[in-house]
Amino acid sequence: MYKKPLIDLQNDKLSITFSGELTLYTIAQLQKELATVKTYIFKELHLNFEQILYLDTAGAIFIYDLEKHFKQKAIVVHLFLKDDIQKSTLALVYKNMRNTGEFKPKEEGFIQSVGHIAYEYYIGFISFLQFFGQLFSTNIHYLTSWKSIRFKEIAFEINESAIKALGIIALTSFLIGLVVAYQSAYQLKIYGANIFIVDMLGLSIFRELAPLITAIVIAGRSGSAFAAQIGAMKITQELDAMKTMGFEPFAFLVLPRIIALVIAMPILIFAADMMAMLGGMIVANIDLHITTQLFIDRFTEVIAAKHFYVGIVKGPFFAFLIASIGIYRGLMVKDDTQSIGFNTTKSVVESIFAVIVCDAVFSILFTNLGI
Repeated sequence: MYKKPLIDLQNDKLSITFSGELTLYTIAQLQKELATVKTYIFKELHLNFEQILYLDTAGAIFIYDLEKHFKQKAIVVHLFLKDDIQKSTLALVYKNMRNTGEFKPKEEGFIQSVGHIAYEYYIGFISFLQFFGQLFSTNIHYLTSWKSIRFKEIAFEINESAIKALGIIALTSFLIGLVVAYQSAYQLKIYGANIFIVDMLGLSIFRELAPLITAIVIAGRSGSAFAAQIGAMKITQELDAMKTMGFEPFAFLVLPRIIALVIAMPILIFAADMMAMLGGMIVANIDLHITTQLFIDRFTEVIAAKHFYVGIVKGPFFAFLIASIGIYRGLMVKDDTQSIGFNTTKSVVESIFAVIVCDAVFSILFTNLGI
């Protein structure tokens, strides 16, 4: 039975009188009552347990922790016990607590920590391969019949993940074109090579900048959205509910998002190409006095169509990586909201890294093929 302790503070001496039972079932309430006492300022503490009817080992541990807490603050503590039974119980607990000491986890060595990190990456890699295997097997079954293709969901995802991102991609690409042209114009004017700004802009934007900028914006916008949406559905057990009702989450959630982004990415890259070249054309006109007609004539003369197609071809591969990583990270969310933020962040970082690696592979491949 729990009874509220009596607390009396006089000058520098604090007295706490306990009554009733001091057991496993009452110490939780006592801890709440004494939470404010720990903030008091005093030099001497009297703990009176003479009115305690029953004391078990949990209560004795509570007394030990209480005494230890105040002694660490250089407060003199006096204990007043009822009888020898309480004294023997308390002595037994004190003896075992002092012998046990505080648990200090063993610190990992350098080799052990490296092995632990490597094993985590290995497990993550195996899990990602399993996801890809299930993705491809579902994809093959999904595309065997036109009736199974969910055109409405694909169209919805194209609008959500691509069409709505068109504005930010166009603005970002336009500014990139402005900055690249402006920074290059100063150097070109020194050597009187103003017209070569068209060559530089066409090659750099079509082959590298527009695809990369588009992919990075989509990774930060749509890839993170995929991870957050599916992660939230996993926390609220919507994925489990779908499986219970006989719906395959991969067919209803994963594939429409991937297909939509693969379809839309080349269109977004095309828009990025046009806006970046527009930004470069404006700077060339204002800073280098290259007219629009001269810019277009030089552009059609020196920039082959293959440079445009090189950037467009990268789009579906970038889209597949971004969508796959975002969805995978969404499926890796645990049963807490903190995990959503963690996996959403990782989806963006990993998507951008994968896009850059893929772009480097394409650059090496196209260079060796003479494209």
